[in-house]
Amino acid sequence: MYQRIGSAAYRSDLNNTIQLLELLNQPHNLFRSIHVAGTNGKGSVSHMLASVLQEAGYKTGLYTSPHLKDFRERIRINGEMISPENVVRFIEKNYDAFETMDLSFFEMTVGMAFDYFAEQKVDIAIIETGMGGRLDSTNLIDPLVSIITNIGFDHTQFLGDTLSKIAFEKAGIIKKSKQVIIGETQLEVKDVFLQKAEKTGSPILFADYVFDANKIQNANPQVQCFDIWKNSNQYIEELEIPLLGTYQKKNIITAIAAIAHIQAYFEISEKNIRDGMEALIRNTGFSGRWQILSRNPLTIADTGHNVDGLREIVFQLRLMQFNHLHFVLGMVGDKAIDAMLQLLPRHATYYFCKADIPRAMPADQLAAKAFELGLRGNVYSSVRDAYFSAINAARSEDLIFVGGSTFVVAEVV
Repeated sequence: MYQRIGSAAYRSDLNNTIQLLELLNQPHNLFRSIHVAGTNGKGSVSHMLASVLQEAGYKTGLYTSPHLKDFRERIRINGEMISPENVVRFIEKNYDAFETMDLSFFEMTVGMAFDYFAEQKVDIAIIETGMGGRLDSTNLIDPLVSIITNIGFDHTQFLGDTLSKIAFEKAGIIKKSKQVIIGETQLEVKDVFLQKAEKTGSPILFADYVFDANKIQNANPQVQCFDIWKNSNQYIEELEIPLLGTYQKKNIITAIAAIAHIQAYFEISEKNIRDGMEALIRNTGFSGRWQILSRNPLTIADTGHNVDGLREIVFQLRLMQFNHLHFVLGMVGDKAIDAMLQLLPRHATYYFCKADIPRAMPADQLAAKAFELGLRGNVYSSVRDAYFSAINAARSEDLIFVGGSTFVVAEVV
């Protein structure tokens, strides 16, 4: 299971998944889909699309990873997690075959999701890649549109050590003659996508060339509000979304561009878009993205766990007003730890901890690396100990931030 142990669970080809889907009678061919890849933002975009389609009246499947609390978070229809009974039935039905197939946790889960969506006759499923794209187990679907949110350095041991190599892997989800939408134009990798789209005869749209989102002031601190523009003309006025990260602006643009494309296949009104964005958390159970856990003192958790993700977090922290920052920090050992630590603010108190998974870096090792870079704090035996120590130490005008790893956030939200 990659979520727990990392590289030992990684599979570098699609052979197992091909065999699995043959066993299951090709369920992925029985429903329409949208495929979403990218270094950051793919979860947010996937949940936005699912919520809007649900509000438009369509039975909508959503496959995402990793989960925070419950395995069943990965497989949802109209926001409802797959039932324990359905999980057990799927395994029991295929147990003997699975015993001979040497499937990874992720491969088996993808098969379960596709089988469930086909059985439940969803109108459409939003499918988020696990890692990369070209060799990802999800990459056997033939989607209406492929979406690549952005390219950054993550999983470099598998995807490559340059942005171009990583982009090549993500571009693997581009399908012949099917629309591809690139969320964020990055000059270093733009040609990678253009070349792949030309090779596959796929129409390509760079979302931020066509759409823009201007944040506007609003009275409700629980939401962000944006005016959406298309080709310099106002497209949607005062669109509210309950996700508070500044980085969501990029994700909204990407999602709106995708919705504009799939309106050729589904009836989606402006009201559906508004209602879907507004009810995103209620409709999908989305959590862990700039999530406010408490307001006294203000306590925020965010799952950003790579260089680009942390850069966005630090940028937003700099925009905020508070007396002192208390940072509950844990990381997994296979990330670019030094590069991530270099981004973090020096004038903060750190609470170093280790999430309860084998991949996590021991808290004392993380603290030693942090100390070399001028970050100061104490080591704690668990995420919960670190979290409650920060709560006890912080004053009402301080800010507590919990992050560095999806798995640290999972233990406090």
